[in-house]
Amino acid sequence: MNPYRQNVAALILNQENKIWLGKRSDGLAWGFPQGGIEAGEKPEEAIQRELREEIGTRDFDLLAKCPHTLKYDFPSHLTFPTWTYKGQEQHYFLVKLHENAQIDLESKPDEIEFSTYKWLDLSEIRQMDFGFKNEVYQQALDYFESYIGKS
Repeated sequence: MNPYRQNVAALILNQENKIWLGKRSDGLAWGFPQGGIEAGEKPEEAIQRELREEIGTRDFDLLAKCPHTLKYDFPSHLTFPTWTYKGQEQHYFLVKLHENAQIDLESKPDEIEFSTYKWLDLSEIRQMDFGFKNEVYQQALDYFESYIGKS
């Protein structure tokens, strides 16, 4: 088993400081946009690329980055055909969409990650169960909570 896959993830805020939550196109779960860091890519570059690919916009500002990575293990029943990792080690970012930003979930038609999305208050997200990602999501929310009210 390989070590943790290097990854980035984002909490996205709109102008009302609500948080974006997407439903995976495979229907398995709701979650935040995330993706692997490519060879030679810095986490800041990776999150910009991932958001372009997954939500179809460049119209956002990076507000904050969690100073430490967050890790989760994949459940034993979850397998991937092209790689084997124990889990993911994520660099978390807080981003805010520009006022007129347009989200396009089909911007990369060959790899549609999310089928739909919604905007939720922090308290609503805190009540959700994200399964094996729950602890990491709560840690990210804990870190960014003070920023969310100020941004």
